[in-house]
Amino acid sequence: MVPGFTTTSFSAHDKTREVFCRGAGPAVIVMAEVPGITPLVAKFASTVADAGFAVFMPQLFGTSNRVESRGYVLRVIARVCISREFKVLAANESSPIVDWLRALARHAHEQCGGRGVGAVGMCLTGNFALAMMLNAPIIAPVVSQPALPFPFNERLRSALHASPQELAAAHEKIDHQGARILGLRFKGDPVCRAARFASLRKEFGDAFEAIEIEDRFANPKGSQPPHSVLTRHLIDAEGEPTRAALDRTLTFLRDQLQAP
Repeated sequence: MVPGFTTTSFSAHDKTREVFCRGAGPAVIVMAEVPGITPLVAKFASTVADAGFAVFMPQLFGTSNRVESRGYVLRVIARVCISREFKVLAANESSPIVDWLRALARHAHEQCGGRGVGAVGMCLTGNFALAMMLNAPIIAPVVSQPALPFPFNERLRSALHASPQELAAAHEKIDHQGARILGLRFKGDPVCRAARFASLRKEFGDAFEAIEIEDRFANPKGSQPPHSVLTRHLIDAEGEPTRAALDRTLTFLRDQLQAP
């Protein structure tokens, strides 16, 4: 249960998961970062809903509305690493769980209508938003500090965790449906390196908008080094670069999804 959200369930590919819903308008899939739907992730999802969108937030891992701790984070990462639904070292293919997320996006579009669906992925789910552009109506992917594949060597640091077919689908939507891609990261993030955003720029050119924030502007109350632009390292105050990144995320979703 997540306060302020309606709890539903969605089944696809022989898997049923809880989905937490809030708001009305064009659909946006909000995918949690590790360790799951924490109160800070729920707060971000509420902000998206209150900005005029129907948020669908699936329970992908962890326990809903549980406050994170170091031990909790490590346990969730360990479970993800051995799960068949995630391929944390895959450079040129996405994780199997993306098929379920695509089905959820199609369902959300049927429910809400409109030009298409937005998707916000963070950390472990960051590049899922990009891969979901294949066989789903995603036209507004936000890749926030995309962490997969885990950057254990130079090749993995620049990889996009997406197959050639998924990249081709993204190009098709950019060329014919006006899709764009927004990326967010802290410049010193050791999990989402500059090389990954360089690959996104090389692949998508002007269709990829990057927001890269100096580490000194991260919320000092969050863990170090800074990583989570929209949640634990956000300083929600006017004039703060992380607040500007949040505001740009909402504007990006409006520009892409709401009717002119």
